[in-house]
Amino acid sequence: MITLDYANCLDERVGEHGLPAASIADGAPAATAAAGFTTNLEKTRGVGWERWRSLPFSPMRDDHVHAVSSIVEQCAGRFDNLIVLGIGGSALGNIALQSALNPATHNLLSAEQRRGPRLFVLDNVDPNAISDVLQFVDSVGGLERTLINVISKSGETAETAAQFMLFRQLLIDRIGREKHAEHIVATTDPARGTMRQICEAEGYVTLSVPDGVGGRFSVLSPVGLFSAAMCGIDIGALLDGAAAMDERCSRAALSENPAAMLATLLVRLGRERGKENHVLMPYANNLYLLADWFRQLWAESLGKRVNNAGDEVFEGFTPIKALGATDQHSQVQLYREGPNDKVIGLIEIEDFGQASAMEIPSGIGVENLSYLEGARFSSLLNAEKRATEFALVESQRPNFTIRFPRVNEFHVGEFIQLWQIATAYAGLMLEIDAFDQPAVELGKQATFGLMGREGYAEFREKTDAALAPTNFVV
Repeated sequence: MITLDYANCLDERVGEHGLPAASIADGAPAATAAAGFTTNLEKTRGVGWERWRSLPFSPMRDDHVHAVSSIVEQCAGRFDNLIVLGIGGSALGNIALQSALNPATHNLLSAEQRRGPRLFVLDNVDPNAISDVLQFVDSVGGLERTLINVISKSGETAETAAQFMLFRQLLIDRIGREKHAEHIVATTDPARGTMRQICEAEGYVTLSVPDGVGGRFSVLSPVGLFSAAMCGIDIGALLDGAAAMDERCSRAALSENPAAMLATLLVRLGRERGKENHVLMPYANNLYLLADWFRQLWAESLGKRVNNAGDEVFEGFTPIKALGATDQHSQVQLYREGPNDKVIGLIEIEDFGQASAMEIPSGIGVENLSYLEGARFSSLLNAEKRATEFALVESQRPNFTIRFPRVNEFHVGEFIQLWQIATAYAGLMLEIDAFDQPAVELGKQATFGLMGREGYAEFREKTDAALAPTNFVV
């Protein structure tokens, strides 16, 4: 199982910038509060916007795995490319799973070497990015060998809708209207919405975005499971890991509950010690994009103007991603000698699998490099991590380590559920709603107005008035 080592968040290691160990010990107010939050979360498990908590368990798990597996079977051998259309929670989880659990060279491998089709996740409307993917796909079988997975609960997210309209028309132009539906799988609301209407009219195969599962909590639903399964990832093991972590995070004792401990440390260090910036720094390239997934989860869930009582609080913490050892040479100078306003989360991998045996050759003939000869790259990377940990402690910068025994589906599932449940705990501690995102809506409405959508003219007028041309340009 993955573990959380939080000794470097305590005052014994980082002085006044850490928390006293006694303040989180059994019987302390923080431990008593955490037990109460655990009780609350168990009561609301699977209810309302906390239905994501049920995703690793039957019957939701069985329904989703069956639906996903059935479509994957139908698609087997028919497609060389899978293009996912989505944004935010409809894309970041897909990207993170692919990066963590398939080789970085997945799209460069031959069909015999790959575990499924090439995967492209278009999570923006940058025309260059879209054009580049289209040009590449045309060079390796074209849209005739390409499956499109459009992910949108409503079908009205402007970015995803625009992408979908483009690819739908391209498929119709290339393959014909009658056959184009065979190349589209839509992950959307099971019963209503614009995308559901389109799917029923066109006969598209569909998967469900479950009710009560917000985008940033949806990676363990068909939203993330379909592209993972298509590309050979063991979604059963992924869900097994999430279920195992869920059990650990249901324990009342703070000392036995990693999600409650993680949330307690980060919230208290933020509120009591001014550590309002939270860095996640994996020492493994394939886990780097899990830090992107974490950023949305932490920022969108906890960044709230008002609390549950309606008081204006401007709550939240700023998530930051970094990569070890790369960012030892670009960020750690700031982390050690800049403002002491951060908690740095490090991720360590104990076993890199077959790559663990890769050694640095001997024979360079230079005395100053002889210490590297015969050492393993995995040992060097973990030494870099431990050295950074030491340097942060020396500068009294709080940090913690999430330790993976190895990177596989089970442990990635554990990691995802750990952070999702920690986010729920943090919302309770901050007394805010961790499951809404009201600040996102105004930008959507302004986009509708600027693009001429009927009924949103006032937002165009407000935007133009607020951003009227000025002389403040150089």
